[in-house]
Amino acid sequence: MKTLLLTLTLTLSAYILQAQTENVSPSEGTTLTVTVPVQSTEGHVIFALYDETTFLKQPLMGLESTIVDGKATVTFTSVLPGTYAVVLFHDKNDNKQMDFEANGMPKEMYGASNNVLSFGPPQWNDSKFEVGDEPLTFEIIM
Repeated sequence: MKTLLLTLTLTLSAYILQAQTENVSPSEGTTLTVTVPVQSTEGHVIFALYDETTFLKQPLMGLESTIVDGKATVTFTSVLPGTYAVVLFHDKNDNKQMDFEANGMPKEMYGASNNVLSFGPPQWNDSKFEVGDEPLTFEIIM
């Protein structure tokens, strides 16, 4: 359990500040728009875009969104065709990290693309999706 919590903490903590975008010109790639319904207007939602080699390590791109009308939405730009996953969490207290209860359970809600979550961190095979040449839009439920 401690390993699981450490993995989840490291994955979701402050990666938005360190995420790097690939060297892609704005005319290359497509857009990926992700929306998540949020019950509280406190804080922000932090989103991370991964490929298989970077999954739950260092995101290819990281974005932060305010919560407006019960939703947080971001648009990743210049996304090249390929296989990706999105992981997000609601940083309710704006401290740029996932917070946990004393027993190790997350205090803040999190989710991943394809909306398949069980106990523990998201899994690549459950979260992956394909990006082609056309813009893509989807919703993640926490």
